[in-house]
Amino acid sequence: MALKGIKVLEIAGLAPAPFCGMLLSDFGANVIRVDRTKGMDVDRLARGKRSISVNLKDVKGQEIVRKLASTSDVLIEPFRPGVMEKLNLGPDKLLSSNPKLVYARLSGYGQTGAYALKSGHDINYVAMSGLLSKIGRKNEKPHSPLNLVADFAGGGLLCAYGIVMCLLERQQSGKGQVVDMSMTEGAGYVGSFIFNGKDLPFWGKPRGENWLDGGAHFYDTYETKDGKYMAVGSIEPQFYQQLMQGLEMTSEDTYIEQFSDFEEGKKKIAKKFSERTQAEWSSIFDKLDACVTPVLDIDEAPEQEPNVSRKSFTKSSTTGNWEPEPAPKLSRTPGQTALVKRCPGIGEHTVEILNEIGYNSGSIKELIASEIVTAPEAKSKL
Repeated sequence: MALKGIKVLEIAGLAPAPFCGMLLSDFGANVIRVDRTKGMDVDRLARGKRSISVNLKDVKGQEIVRKLASTSDVLIEPFRPGVMEKLNLGPDKLLSSNPKLVYARLSGYGQTGAYALKSGHDINYVAMSGLLSKIGRKNEKPHSPLNLVADFAGGGLLCAYGIVMCLLERQQSGKGQVVDMSMTEGAGYVGSFIFNGKDLPFWGKPRGENWLDGGAHFYDTYETKDGKYMAVGSIEPQFYQQLMQGLEMTSEDTYIEQFSDFEEGKKKIAKKFSERTQAEWSSIFDKLDACVTPVLDIDEAPEQEPNVSRKSFTKSSTTGNWEPEPAPKLSRTPGQTALVKRCPGIGEHTVEILNEIGYNSGSIKELIASEIVTAPEAKSKL
């Protein structure tokens, strides 16, 4: 696997940092998640990781993490600036004992600046990036696109990208470095096309009036007879012609000019889509190259082409849920599937990991008794 042999220490947090760790784990990295001793198990992005549960406010707990970091390649931390320093686990201390460490800091507004210490969530970061102002229907308020833009694309994914770049550079310099990943900056970076394309017809008008934001009749979703939806993305002229063909709107009386009145075009196309079910429209457009597809829900998607032929999803052997396969697909060193990996319980591997860094049975018993670490499944075995 591409990242085989890379050791990652992930300080437990919410979605962005676990996603970053999962990306590395899926492609072979050995990821240890450092959980709180009294934390709730809400992580659904931990497949293939191991868990050690440590009280980071105790000096002995901090020493455990320092030992782990001393032999790690990567550390991922999800806190606001200063938290790790208060725990005596800041990058200066850890890099001094392990100069090759890549120390990834994933936060809302970055390690510096006027908002560095402010709380926030995806919607706030996308708002501050400028992108939220462009998302939403005409004459309606801006609408958050789930928590995909800042948390996952601009946060976890770009953080993993930064980590891999540092690991690659380390091969030349022999030195680690700090990754300062601001989810606000990451969201903005993901939206580079929007910033740089203001002079293009895609984005030149107010929110909800452009080609790609639901303003155009050839780039929108339409309800079908059975209450489901079809997605239309017929931007290019050749695809638009196929759209008109599939809708049986090619006659002089029914044809809609592509750049005519968008609102009127939407009304006519919406009426047409309402006449047949999603399955019927899917059958029609499967035979055409019109960029028209059914809107599948997350339970349907794994069982539909082309996802089946590409093996894009795997049903977890532990939860029974469908999970997306690691992406991208690599020809020689592909990611490992969810089928053979599972999420750990909090503290499940505490004893195993402590043994690996030199703690004996007596020391581990003492750490558990004093609640510096927890190992729920191991108490009776020690």
